[in-house]
Amino acid sequence: MKLLMLGSGTSTGVPRIGNDWGECDPNEPRNRRTRVSIIVENDSGQRILVDTSTDLRAQLLANDIEKVDAVFWTHDHADHCHGIDDLRVMRYDRSNPLPGFANTGTCERLRRRFDYIFEGQFGYPTLIGLKNVKDAQLVAGFSFQFVEMPHGPVTSTGFRFEADGKSLVYATDFSEITPQMIKCFKGPDLLVVDCLRRRPHPTHAHLDMAIELARKIKARKTVLTHMDKSMDYRTLCDEVPKDVVVGFDGLDLEV
Repeated sequence: MKLLMLGSGTSTGVPRIGNDWGECDPNEPRNRRTRVSIIVENDSGQRILVDTSTDLRAQLLANDIEKVDAVFWTHDHADHCHGIDDLRVMRYDRSNPLPGFANTGTCERLRRRFDYIFEGQFGYPTLIGLKNVKDAQLVAGFSFQFVEMPHGPVTSTGFRFEADGKSLVYATDFSEITPQMIKCFKGPDLLVVDCLRRRPHPTHAHLDMAIELARKIKARKTVLTHMDKSMDYRTLCDEVPKDVVVGFDGLDLEV
């Protein structure tokens, strides 16, 4: 199984508009962060895309990805779903809509916001067949589990994907570690985890919380994501434990 990190940045990306790099060195290419999204690929070449970030088109082009086999959404915040229209070209050579999965509330809000994607309009076909994650157990060669995570006043869905004897956990946009998360995520080969900044934040995990989750679930390796302009790549690499990788756009990692 393989992880491809399409985007590793927070909702405004790095740099922010105005060429604001904060504490990030603009001469370090791995500090240039688009909005978060990943692809998980199994040994058969089947791919699951998690979240359709605002920067999805550029991410897919940069990584030479022309198709995926299914899409999962963690939640419906703009930086995680507003690139959904860029999936249109993946429908062109399919006889049926691309499978999509999210929790009940996210499904409802995505259908309301992007009705043309899920219903088809004016002669255009339905692009994505959206289903509740609780109604599926095996998707594109992957088995998976999911759990709802506190994300400030709302929730985000965390996923555990398994294929080819390996397991990958994707936990982004959470503000608290719950017993349910620990139970679902226990013992993964790879954890990809929310890590907005060093200081605590009301809706996101900070560095200490990200590492705490990795320790509690006994992750073999951990990759940090969703980082803001205070998280300089090289500085952070010198701070984290040896089994923790600072994520970056384009990171391609065997699980």
